[in-house]
Amino acid sequence: MTAVHDGPCSPHFTPLPLKGNANFSTPAGAGTTAMSFGMTSEMSAALGHAPSGPCVSWGIPFEIGEVVILADHPVAFEISPIRARWLVFCHTSDVRPMQPGPGGIISPLAGPGRLAEHAADYVICYADGSEARIVVRRRHQLGAFQREWGENCFESVAHHKPYPIRAAQEQLRPDWGWSQPRVSVADDGPWVNWLWAWENPYPEKAIAGLRFEPAAGVVVISAVSFGNVASLPLRWQTRRKARLVLPEGEAFQPDLDQEGLLGQIRLDLGQVISATPRLVYPNDAWPDTYNNQLPEISTHEILIEYTAHPEACFHLSGPAGSRTIPVSEVEEAQSNGLIQAVAPAEQMVTLRVVEAGGSKPVPVKLHLHGEWGEYLAPVDRHRILNPAWFEDFSVDFAHIPNWAERARVHACTYIGGETQVRLPLGKVYIEVSKGFEIRPVRKVVEITAETQEIVIELEKVLHWREQGWVTADTHVHFLSPISAMLEGSAEGVNVINLLASQWGELMTNVGDFDGRNTWGSKEAGGEGEYLVRVGTENRQHVLGHISLLGYRGPIIAPMTSGGPDESALGDPIEILLTEWARQCHRQGGLVVLPHFPRPRAEHAASIVSGDVDAIEMTSWEDLYSGISPYSLSDWYRYLNCGYLVPAVGGTDKMAAGTAVGTVRTYARINPNAEFNYETWKEAVRGGETFVTYGPLIEFLVDGHVMGSRSALSARGGTADVTWQVASVTFPMSRVELVVNGEIRESAAVAPDASSGHWAVRVDRSCWLALLVRGHYGDQPEVIAAHSTPVMIQVEGSPLLAAADAVTILDQIAGAMAYLDTVGARADDRAYKRMRLALESAHRTLHNRMHQQGYYHEHTSL
Repeated sequence: MTAVHDGPCSPHFTPLPLKGNANFSTPAGAGTTAMSFGMTSEMSAALGHAPSGPCVSWGIPFEIGEVVILADHPVAFEISPIRARWLVFCHTSDVRPMQPGPGGIISPLAGPGRLAEHAADYVICYADGSEARIVVRRRHQLGAFQREWGENCFESVAHHKPYPIRAAQEQLRPDWGWSQPRVSVADDGPWVNWLWAWENPYPEKAIAGLRFEPAAGVVVISAVSFGNVASLPLRWQTRRKARLVLPEGEAFQPDLDQEGLLGQIRLDLGQVISATPRLVYPNDAWPDTYNNQLPEISTHEILIEYTAHPEACFHLSGPAGSRTIPVSEVEEAQSNGLIQAVAPAEQMVTLRVVEAGGSKPVPVKLHLHGEWGEYLAPVDRHRILNPAWFEDFSVDFAHIPNWAERARVHACTYIGGETQVRLPLGKVYIEVSKGFEIRPVRKVVEITAETQEIVIELEKVLHWREQGWVTADTHVHFLSPISAMLEGSAEGVNVINLLASQWGELMTNVGDFDGRNTWGSKEAGGEGEYLVRVGTENRQHVLGHISLLGYRGPIIAPMTSGGPDESALGDPIEILLTEWARQCHRQGGLVVLPHFPRPRAEHAASIVSGDVDAIEMTSWEDLYSGISPYSLSDWYRYLNCGYLVPAVGGTDKMAAGTAVGTVRTYARINPNAEFNYETWKEAVRGGETFVTYGPLIEFLVDGHVMGSRSALSARGGTADVTWQVASVTFPMSRVELVVNGEIRESAAVAPDASSGHWAVRVDRSCWLALLVRGHYGDQPEVIAAHSTPVMIQVEGSPLLAAADAVTILDQIAGAMAYLDTVGARADDRAYKRMRLALESAHRTLHNRMHQQGYYHEHTSL
């Protein structure tokens, strides 16, 4: 149990003692509480972190002793009479998991926070016998004890108030910027002694004394040491690698001591640069494995990188005792049972990648490793990749399964088609890839002393680009435009949308925004095939995020609003997502809802108002989970109500742990138009798009393309659905026809290519979309691609799902509640303007429901 002390407390508030039915102050009490009230295992496990005792939250004092737990029975008690204008409740709730239906789709969807669900009534009993009843609803007055990202409350705040964080250089250990080189020369500080090694020309003669005579200034000799080595003791050799086999029963401890040295293995005349678990790749079957496949981690082998004098010694320590091993034994391949030399990477080789039958180098993503799994980086690329947020803007990709397992990294880099790399003699394992239409290459090359060049040929096997399709990542951060250009071209992404934004007091990419230039365009001197355009991601912590792409003129600011963590502490809510969207449209831009649907609030109003051009499916750093069923479930709500908003794909890349285009947009350009950024925007607005992790789609309904609307008479009819799917990077397993959010047809498909058709009876208005499932051999099946739907309007049958419409209205009402209560206000005029915009969207959908005969209970506006 912990106490919260969130600063000094206000004299205007006094704690009100509770006479509860439980007590968290002892472990026994906590355990009894969990069993007695049927808590979930998650809440039971978290009881030890529940605040207790005297607490101060947001400056308000609380005394947490006995607590009231509402489960099956009401709890009532009397207090000494008080008079107060405000009662402040410090409360929380257990999680209530969502129950997905077939295919993982959830409908109707209130979100994991159970938006607007009636959680409890709080009744205030007065001395005169009267009562006041308060309806307490989730994500309004009450939140869950553990909040998913984007599931914020509209009328309440977390018990810790926001606080500023010092910049890295103001910390006790200022190590953000200076930590990026991964090395310190350690030649500064309040006192530095300098070491000098003098080589005695007469080593056979005995030294009987020393004398120091001054000449000018003060000299301090602090110590003298003597010894015998064959070469200058202060000169170390170039980097080497070795493999350490841990004794049985001993585990690797990666923690660093205060000097940055690894405790288990040290060098005397040298330094250990890194020590990481050895990565185990399927070398014997390398050509048959798949692109980006993660290595395994050895449980008993450590790969060491070091630099040392030839006569240095390794010093090993652990439960099995201490041992000293000369470096010379390791490098001369003498058996010591623990450390084995890894062949040094000293052979300089030129590596070139070309298209089959061509000679011009093409940008690609590249990985190389040696026989012991050691990553072999080009000479101008990082050897040690950093996947942390906002810490590495280099053109590298560190594929990791998750942050906790970041040592299990598949390291890659991006090259312009040709690079120089130092390789070891022996076998080297190469992986080269370029997008979703070119077959990835995994091959083994034997490096000899005569090897000077390696040429890799790529084969294009799918031709969606030649049919007018172009690819895009709608959501990239932090890279420079030129770095984004290289990564995009190497990943086969035609359009990179690089987004400037604000993160508290941090502004990113704002200097790259000019409101007119598209890098890589013919107008800018490029070839016009790979483009980078800087837009903005405008954000509000509770109300949501919105991406404003390719608009012209001045930057749309402020880019954030409403305080932490998107905006600066103390910033008011001065503009809505809907208003940002309208300004973007006035400046000729494209409006996308990023990482849909989170944060899940005001964007409902933006969609209902017709101010959104597309919604974005997002991967972040995850290559294996596919398109989120939760994201699709939320999108389906709007489609079910007739809002045909196309789907796009964007990674939200913010670190080297995410590859641009992991999930991407395919949009078809008008066949009579030349590809450029403007025609790409028009293609997205037109809706002929699909989102994919690899599989490519063609999909027609009665000859109508994705994003189209068609009409049928009141009698309905039969829709002819034709489809084609192909993949060269992601093995497919099944295609499904989704109609109004439900799977109507399903067919198994070959991993690489299939086609087919269905005849679908249509009796009422509906939308139809194609969903593709697939999986790698060692991964579960996921949703790998999804089309924008075709919408069919049947005469006399409006497309409006009442249950979904109610959840959309609840979401808009929640945004209004946030404006009305805890949202920091700019001024009354701004508040009324924003409130009116939300009311208008709410009324629009509300009136549609009434026109169709749907009447419902809803939150008071």
